[in-house]
Formats: sequence, structure tokens, C-alpha cells
Amino acid sequence: MTTLGDQQLVKRINRSVLLRLLRARPGLSRARLADESGLTKSTVSLLVRELLDDGWLLESGAAVGDGLGRPSIPLRIHAGLRALTGVEIAVDTLRVACVSLLGDLLHAESQPLASHAPGAVCRQAARMVAAAHARLQAMGLRPSGIGVGVPGAVDDASGQVRFAPNLGWRRVNLLPGLVDALAAEGIDGLPVQLQNDADAAVLGEYEFACGESEDPLVFVSCDVGVGAGVVLNDRLFTGAQGMAGEIGHTILQVDGPLCSCGRRGCAEAFLGSRALAGNFDALRGAAYLGVLLQNLWVTFEPRAIVVGGQSCRRHPALLPEAIDTVERYAQHAGMRPPVVRAARYGEWASAVGAAALALHEYLRPLHPDSKARRARAATFISSTGAAQAQSA
Repeated sequence: MTTLGDQQLVKRINRSVLLRLLRARPGLSRARLADESGLTKSTVSLLVRELLDDGWLLESGAAVGDGLGRPSIPLRIHAGLRALTGVEIAVDTLRVACVSLLGDLLHAESQPLASHAPGAVCRQAARMVAAAHARLQAMGLRPSGIGVGVPGAVDDASGQVRFAPNLGWRRVNLLPGLVDALAAEGIDGLPVQLQNDADAAVLGEYEFACGESEDPLVFVSCDVGVGAGVVLNDRLFTGAQGMAGEIGHTILQVDGPLCSCGRRGCAEAFLGSRALAGNFDALRGAAYLGVLLQNLWVTFEPRAIVVGGQSCRRHPALLPEAIDTVERYAQHAGMRPPVVRAARYGEWASAVGAAALALHEYLRPLHPDSKARRARAATFISSTGAAQAQSA
């Protein structure tokens, strides 16, 4: 027997198929979508109508005839109605960014982080999000999802920050606190996602890529801490307990400088922004960054490695010199070096990536995440709070 839940899941899967096709190939018609997806024309017609009504899609341009029947109307992702909100909780800064479904930056604000106390952080972030949403609504845009990135390991199912050493956090139930703080600002009925900041940043690069998607893709963040986000087989690779990508505590030099974690010779002790603040040697720092990138290259063999964070912004020579180091390693091995480039969104990389979280989850409804996370993502299907509750 087919249940209502089964029907809702099938609809979500089919909607996500059409949306992903149109993200990759804007301008497809209903007939072409049916051909490409394998769905019947009547099913595609019904789903497209729903997606148009919900503000996901837009009919663009004049109808085009192919001589075989009725003229077809090109369809595109609607970048002018729905907006996604991302929050980056950094060690000393809070950033909020709002983007369109195509990754266009609509609003950006940063403030010094007033306190490291989790409750105070939640309240400050909620106030910034409320101000951002007021601005979006004044622009005629509909806030449709909120993502938050933190510099630590996150439990996807519970929304708990397991460990964020540079904030002094351990086992902090951040997601419930954020939801409560947002509700106090009048923001409820929207999905809220929580993820590590480097994992969020790699999603921003991946979901809002120009042209062919890059998979596998690695994002390296050289900030106060050093971390990596990895997209592998179209999904975030977070590891068994959310600790994957903690490359800041891989050892680059035996018995090297003391790291904040208590070990010696960690990448963070060479490339973290605090380590570089005092006596910066561009060639030395670039050499260690180049070694780190080379190790990621041979570990994941990504299509591209993206690098961002305070260290690169404050020391512009760091990345070009590191790329030269990677190219020398590749030349010695007789191999083609990977593409290594700077973050597309610069200092907003993690905030924009956090905004991409809800979109990433919604477009992949069959990923075997926890029930709680799937329920949060499911609310993204509708445009009103009442409809969200019903569909979940």
C-alpha cells in the first residue's frame, strides 16, 4: 500500500530531479525535461506548475517552435523571489549573507562577535538575521532557509557542536538555541541547518559553481584554525563523527612549533592567522601550505582545491607561492597539477556556503541522514509556514 508519506517523498525526489536538471542546463522546456528525466510529460507538467507557483522556476523568453508541435517555453531557476540566508560564527566575527537560488550575493553584514557565550552568540546572530530578512522583504524577496557555519565539529542529527576549541565550546547544543533565538525575533517556520564552517564553504563553491560542477572538491580554510571541507560523490564527506577535514591538526613537521591542541608541528601552528600574525615569512608559510595542498591532492584527487580564510587575505603572496610549490611537486612526479584557486566569495565564503546548506539538502532527498535532519530539509518544499508543517 502506498502511503501519503511515500507519495510526498516521490514528489520531492521528482521535483529535485527537475531542479537539478535546470540548474545544470538552464532553458530546458517541459518536453525536454520529460526526455531528460524519464518522467511522463503529464508528471513534468504538474511538477513544473507547482515549482512555478512556489517561486522556484521562471518561464523565460519567448516560446520556441521546433516544427513538431506546440512551441516550447524555456524554464529557468527563479533567482528573483526566494533567498537563502547564511550565518558564519567565526572566532571574533559574525557574518550574515543572503543569496539568491543561483548564488548571487544580495546582502552581507559583519559585526564583531560580542561574546563567546553560546546564548549570547545565538541572540546576536538572530538579531542580524532578523535585520537581513527585513531588508529582503523590502526588496520583495522571500526568505526560504537559514544555514549556520561554526569553526568546529558538528553532529548533524542533533545540531550539537561537539568541539570548537577556538571558541572554547565542547558539546554545545547550538541548533536548539539558535531556533529559540530566531523565534524570539519573530523568525519561525523556516528550516535551520548547522554545519562546520569549512564544510559550509565547500558547499557554496559546489552549489553555486559556474559551469560544470567540480566533484571531488576540497575547500581549505586558513583562519584562526585550519580546516577543510570535502565534497565527494555529490555529498559532503564529514566522517563518522563530523571530524573529517580537521587538517589543521595534521603534522607538517615533527617536533615543530607548539599548537593550541597541545601537539607540535600541526598545520595550524604554521598557517593559522594567529601563528602568522607575528613574524610572517611568505616563503616559509607558502611552502607549508603547498605541502598541505599536495597531501590533500594525493589523498582525494579532487578536480579543484579552493583556498580561503584570513591568512590568505592578510598575506596575498601566500596562495600564489603555495600553488607554485604544488606545481613543483607535480612536475617532479611527472603529473598534471590540480586546479588550485582562491575562494570565489572571498571573506564571505563560509557565510554564503551556510546559505547553500538548505538548498543542498533539499536537492538530495534520498541521502540517509537522520530523521530530524530530513524533517528540517523537508520544510524547504513550501513557501508558507502552514504548508511546511503539513508537508513535513
